Amino acid sequence: MTGETTVRTAVRIHGRSTQRKALRALLDALPHHGGHLVVAGEPGLGRTTLLRWAARSFRAGPVLHLGPGPGGGAHVTVERLLDTLRAASTVAPVLVCADDAHLWDAPVRTALDRAVRRLSTADRVGLLLSVASDRAVAPEFARLPVVHLDPLAPAGAAALLDDATDGVAAPAVREQLLAEAEGNPALLVALVRRLSPAELRGHRPLPRPLADAAALAEVAGGAPSGPSAHARDLLLTVAAAGRAEDGTDVDAGLVHDALRHLRPEPGLGPCAGSGLGPCADSGLGPCAGSGLGPCADSGLGPCAGSGLGPCADSGLGPCAEPGLGPCAEPGLGPCAEPGPGPRTEPGAGPRAEPVPEHLVLAGDRLRFRSPLVRRTVHATAAPERRRAVHRALAEVLETGGHRLTGLLHRSWSLGGPEPAPASADRLAAVADRLAAVAADAAVPASHRLRATAYARSAELTANGARRAERYTAAAEQALLAGRPDRARPLLAAARDSAAPAAVRGRAEWVRGVTELRDGPVGDAHQSLLLAASLLAADAPADAAAAALAAADAAWAAGDLPACLATLAPEPPHRPENPAPGSDGPADARGAAAHPAAVVHDHRVGMRALLEGRLDRAGAPLGQVVERGRSEDRPQTLLRSAAAALLLGDVDAARSGGARALAAARQLGSDTLVPQALEYLAYAELRAGRHPQARTHAEEGLRTALRTGQRNTAAHHRAVLALAASIEEEPDVVARHVTAALDTARRHGLAQAATLAQWAAARADLGRGRPYDAADRLGLLVLPGPARGHFAVWRLAVPCFVEAAALAGRHEDARTVLSDFADWAAFGADPQAAAQLARCHALLAPGEHADALYRRALDRHDEAGGDFERARTALLYGKWLRRRRRPREARGRLGTALAGFERCGAGVWAAQARDELRALGAAPQGTGTGAPARLGLLTPQQLRIVRHVAEGATNREVALALGVSTRTVDYHLRKVFAALGVRSRLELARMVGEAEQAHEVQGARETRRVGSYEKTGAEH
Repeated sequence: MTGETTVRTAVRIHGRSTQRKALRALLDALPHHGGHLVVAGEPGLGRTTLLRWAARSFRAGPVLHLGPGPGGGAHVTVERLLDTLRAASTVAPVLVCADDAHLWDAPVRTALDRAVRRLSTADRVGLLLSVASDRAVAPEFARLPVVHLDPLAPAGAAALLDDATDGVAAPAVREQLLAEAEGNPALLVALVRRLSPAELRGHRPLPRPLADAAALAEVAGGAPSGPSAHARDLLLTVAAAGRAEDGTDVDAGLVHDALRHLRPEPGLGPCAGSGLGPCADSGLGPCAGSGLGPCADSGLGPCAGSGLGPCADSGLGPCAEPGLGPCAEPGLGPCAEPGPGPRTEPGAGPRAEPVPEHLVLAGDRLRFRSPLVRRTVHATAAPERRRAVHRALAEVLETGGHRLTGLLHRSWSLGGPEPAPASADRLAAVADRLAAVAADAAVPASHRLRATAYARSAELTANGARRAERYTAAAEQALLAGRPDRARPLLAAARDSAAPAAVRGRAEWVRGVTELRDGPVGDAHQSLLLAASLLAADAPADAAAAALAAADAAWAAGDLPACLATLAPEPPHRPENPAPGSDGPADARGAAAHPAAVVHDHRVGMRALLEGRLDRAGAPLGQVVERGRSEDRPQTLLRSAAAALLLGDVDAARSGGARALAAARQLGSDTLVPQALEYLAYAELRAGRHPQARTHAEEGLRTALRTGQRNTAAHHRAVLALAASIEEEPDVVARHVTAALDTARRHGLAQAATLAQWAAARADLGRGRPYDAADRLGLLVLPGPARGHFAVWRLAVPCFVEAAALAGRHEDARTVLSDFADWAAFGADPQAAAQLARCHALLAPGEHADALYRRALDRHDEAGGDFERARTALLYGKWLRRRRRPREARGRLGTALAGFERCGAGVWAAQARDELRALGAAPQGTGTGAPARLGLLTPQQLRIVRHVAEGATNREVALALGVSTRTVDYHLRKVFAALGVRSRLELARMVGEAEQAHEVQGARETRRVGSYEKTGAEH
């Protein structure tokens, strides 16, 4: 290293808006009443920074910084503390900040707790504490409200990094820093500070490991150290086992068995020698997995010498888990009578100990409370001891038949001084075995575990080309696991190694797919084109699949020329056999493994569709749809769903999307789940089923954000905005539109941007603002450089024609109808024919409009879809009312209102009610009946109510809607209060009455409209 990078000290607080909002609420309320709040988070997440921000932001009175005094001892009585606070608060509100309160001695915490209990809200004292969440919260603070700090989201961490470095970090360095920091702000800054300017700019290799023991210990406040050798070994074993786990927890039985291998003590039995305490196992179960029974072969018999027999009178059976009942309390000793202080097991065995405070035991799983502390424990351990722990874990896992995890731990147990040639051969053999087992589909393993195995294999591989290939495979598996943040540094490591064209092509393929889901799609397009070029000679089928993915990127960007060029007919190619375990990256594995006809047909059909040769697009795209009916691979099913959407076969798109979703979940492919939900949401939108589209998009958004797919999240936000645009939720529309456009503009997502802008305009139109809607939509649909996405703008034409007709812009409306007529003739949109007739009716003279409206309604009857039919009925009803045909108008408007209420289109239902009132009619939904009272609920509440009325429990409702049970509880409380009901039975009865009323009203309107149409009656 040539020096350290100077990190800017004046950096903004990133990604903490929710926490600052909670702190701001406390500060704003202090002039009126007191309050308390605990800020909890693992070391490095910014607890101190938030407390300092609160202290700087408080202007209403003094700020007191409370500390325990030297040595952590208490130096004031409770009464003196209360007197001081109350005296200060009589003049002005007081904010008391206490940082790192978890480090205080118990007497100090107790004094503070008593003082808080005796303060009333009238005292105008605000207490703001910060505690570390890497250990159990002290009981004195457990009753206080808590604001939790989580690791920064990728966008927040990236913004902090740019702020700290002025944006000078090289892209590859940036990706590795973000991956190593795992969202911990202090660790990210510490890693930046560790690098020299040359390393930060990518001119010199980065140190390995990037997050070393010193950096981790600095942020964690030192390495946790247990009170005994047993506790230290337990911490290290859990930390080591977690390296090969999918989640944050590990199997307690595995840890127990590994400790037995690590610390054997003959003569005392497996429990005594484990360091976990005789019969107690420190909370890991009674000698679990030993095969000997409780304390067998100890020489003492089961709990002999305890004075109670085998855990007699404990109520839990022999040697129950410590921490969960008798035989476990730290002050009682294992299987011993209660007594003052620790007890030692007879026979001079080691003393039973509770689970260390940094660990949590839940059932048969152990985990660290803090991921940072877990990493610190592992990194700061003595190398020999760390390798010994991994060796013990390997022996247990290999004995149990867990090949891949056992081999991983075996590889981590190797190392030490510079290896001799024999050791080098052994490392190479382990690397080859790791790669072979990771590639074996018959070995049960998650994508995340395979990624770890491939990466470790690459680290142990000396050959540059083979190392690059293994890093690429690791990146692919990380992407399938929903971790693009992990895939990027692996790809950077692969790029550092010299490799043949085929290996570099696969790396570019994976890189392009990563950027397609979470980066600038223009960059993704170029990477995928490069991948196709590099793969063309050795893997032409893979090259064709990469080119099709490049067309997807151009499609997302709205670049029609690039899309057409990418879809140009590919040269003939020879078939090839893909390498074992190498089926292509996350989004194209199915296409590469499937016969090349799938890729070819999709490519030909897409190009014909974009060239306007609609007659030539149907057959190849139809073949893609048909092949998907017999497929079970999620990637191929996604292609089938996409082709069905292009053809307007909504049912096939829903079926393909649903099957792709099930297949992705079954395979554990987290990265494909939000994409399958995206196709499902689009299919429901195209079918006019907005509530179902919203349900899929809500789940898709959560999954996309969790798996680091910001581009996919932007598409889901656009769908949510469109779904909310028909409901009475303008704030929801605005929020989703803003978020979607923020990502779309930065990553070049023309399709998502067009959908979001259409949603904003449709919300304007629904709220009776046609001029605003026409202005927004005119930019999207009228010819010119600002026109929206080439495949989406036509969908917004009916809204524009309606808004333009109401705003008096008839010529602009007629400009786009010719293109829309061609689109309707193709049949890719089931609603387009009816919408076209409605558009002509809006622009037609009076003598022709009547027939055109009726034709539109007939087309709606063929296509289905409540919302679009109700819109046509509303416009027809308005037209009839203005021509003084009130009885016919009343029938059409009533039908429109019923349709809008049925699909939850509250803002449009309000328009229908206003029109009915203008006729002097009593609109449905007014009055005091069940339908009217249900009309008071929000769309989300209505969805919950309908599930509850069908007998679903709160948990079942939460699972069906993809929300938490707390959300369901909250909404149900609101529903019960709004409707005045006191039981679920009463609520179900009200829903039944409302549905009956709608059916009766619908039948009446149908008969009335039929009578008008037969008699032609006018009044």
